[in-house]
Amino acid sequence: MHSENSPANNENHAESHEKPGLWAVVMSVLAAMFGVQTEANRRRDFSSGNPMAYIVIFVIFLALFVLTIAGIVTLVISLSS
Repeated sequence: MHSENSPANNENHAESHEKPGLWAVVMSVLAAMFGVQTEANRRRDFSSGNPMAYIVIFVIFLALFVLTIAGIVTLVISLSS
């Protein structure tokens, strides 16, 4: 039986009202892209209720990643010719 001041109750209460800021969203997206997201952050992300922020940040990072790889490949091909 948990009392109202138990750590588990406080943790669930904090998670339900805490909305991640821009920096937290960026770090969560980067961690998820590399597969190193913590369970606590994953729960916070899925309970925040605003998936559009994560989707937009992911699309931006994905585009930057693809453009970076394309730029590196183009540079290597031009240097080897």
